Amino acid sequence: MKIAVIGAGAIGSVVAAFLKKSGRDIILVGKKEQADAINSGGIKISYPDKEEVVNVKVMTKLDKEYDLVIFTTKTQDLEDAYQHNNEYLDNCLVMTTQNGVQGDSILGVHIEKEKLLSSIVMFGSTYLGPGEVIFNFDGDWIIGKPYTQLGPDVHKVADELKSAFKIVVSNNITGMKWLKLFVNFNNCIPALVGKSMQETFSDMSLCRLSVRLLKEGFEIVKKANIDIISLPNFPIERISGLAKMPEEQGAAIINKTLTSLSKVPLYGSILQSIMRKKTSEIDFINGEVVRLATQIQEKADLNDKVVDMVHDVENKGRFYSVEEVKKEFNLIN
Repeated sequence: MKIAVIGAGAIGSVVAAFLKKSGRDIILVGKKEQADAINSGGIKISYPDKEEVVNVKVMTKLDKEYDLVIFTTKTQDLEDAYQHNNEYLDNCLVMTTQNGVQGDSILGVHIEKEKLLSSIVMFGSTYLGPGEVIFNFDGDWIIGKPYTQLGPDVHKVADELKSAFKIVVSNNITGMKWLKLFVNFNNCIPALVGKSMQETFSDMSLCRLSVRLLKEGFEIVKKANIDIISLPNFPIERISGLAKMPEEQGAAIINKTLTSLSKVPLYGSILQSIMRKKTSEIDFINGEVVRLATQIQEKADLNDKVVDMVHDVENKGRFYSVEEVKKEFNLIN
């Protein structure tokens, strides 16, 4: 298959580079500064124990029809990315990769339902700048269809991608996306204080805040009767168990898990956007729970507050101190 990846950030750069290394026919679409940097110097990928450079062709927009187009932009940039490239998107398979649950709805307005694939990325990477990324940890790439039954097209895409990634095919990708939303739920806290995941969650008070946000969010989704499905190697019980257990016990698990997630500093997706002076995806992560709470006439006060505070950081360009966050959420011992 001829494959195009739209979005030359952390995930898009890794996807394009790994597929190119596996011998796939691949091009990457990015902004001009990204195209200039990668076309001249390749994609530099840093691992915990090595570095490599992969040469990938980059353009600023699609130049023709491709068999498969993978959108790897953030959710908030998805509509603009579609509009910029829609001239050649009528006859191809299109796949989303975005965090949250709204990516399929955004592209589903434009793309025929039968041609739309959805996916969940479980590996992690960090964007350092045009053509420079860190590959933080490995993981599955789960693919499926959000609106129609699985068919030969999904398995054809899986066969192409499995040359470079651990591919899992799901018949309930939407249910899995709701669980992945809670996997990403912690990203808002490093975005408040401007610190890595490891440094943020070495503070037990911030681990307690993580548990409180999760408990509130999980309860809202339960009340909305949304079907949440286990991910491969990540059963739903990891989240539901945290939501049920005492706060201090849950905080201890958050602390142990997130401080050992990567050997190099790991910055959540929301903070990465803010560090690049971009709008973050907070409205599609914690904000998704706030939106759902409004729909079912419930309240999600903690998540509503954290969404407002992240927007405050975006607008003012100033992070909160840890003590300010503790005071806002009554975490002072």
